[in-house]
Amino acid sequence: MPELPDVEGFRRVLAEHAGEPITAVRVCDAGVLRGVSARRLDEALRGHRFGQPRRHGKWLIAPADGPVLMLHFGMTGSLSWHDADEPRHRHDRVVWGFQDGELRFRDMRKLQGVRLVADEGQAGRTLDDLGPDALDVSREELGALLAGRRGRLKSALTDQTLIAGLGNLLADEICWRARVSPLRNVPDLDDDEVTALYQAMRRVLRDSVRAGRVPPRDTWLTGARDEPEGACPRCGTTLSRRRISGRTTVWCRTCQPK
Repeated sequence: MPELPDVEGFRRVLAEHAGEPITAVRVCDAGVLRGVSARRLDEALRGHRFGQPRRHGKWLIAPADGPVLMLHFGMTGSLSWHDADEPRHRHDRVVWGFQDGELRFRDMRKLQGVRLVADEGQAGRTLDDLGPDALDVSREELGALLAGRRGRLKSALTDQTLIAGLGNLLADEICWRARVSPLRNVPDLDDDEVTALYQAMRRVLRDSVRAGRVPPRDTWLTGARDEPEGACPRCGTTLSRRRISGRTTVWCRTCQPK
């Protein structure tokens, strides 16, 4: 599932082609269009140029001489650059053509998709319900966001209205690094634990953004979580699994006691 680091990688791909004229817009599957027709998308973008894109949480926002393209990658989406003569993948849904290649929006499950809004004001209103971007959150802000919050920690960290950008992998990795159980009730966290969560979030995001994904390294929880009998990279305890808010949650009972 694309999370903040993945979308930051997609932003960099698009940024490399900002300022270049869009020569074609091809909608291969209108099932990913949200609130815009294939014809309108073509008319609004062909002949225009993308400005510098930005990201908020898991959203990618690309102004284009007035209209604004908004991409959300759901669980299986991606944005990649290809030579025009490279065969298209069967899950390539929308393609933006340029003089020297193509940007391709690929998505198997089509849970989210492609939006086009009139201007930056409307783009901002679309994001009104999101919390602050996880990369911008300070220690004090994290404490304030969690204060008074009820429920389990994992559910809070993955709530996009609280903090935008953290998904399943990042939340589990952050909790594991901080040695805090994802099953903890948020009101029970003390100041030291909130500080540990903040520091872990900063380190994990920094390294993941650099990699363009949440990397499955041997020294990370991500390196063991998909193994049927995966062991904690830190202490060797067999990892525990449970579904929280519909998500498979992985943690170490020894390193992260409840």
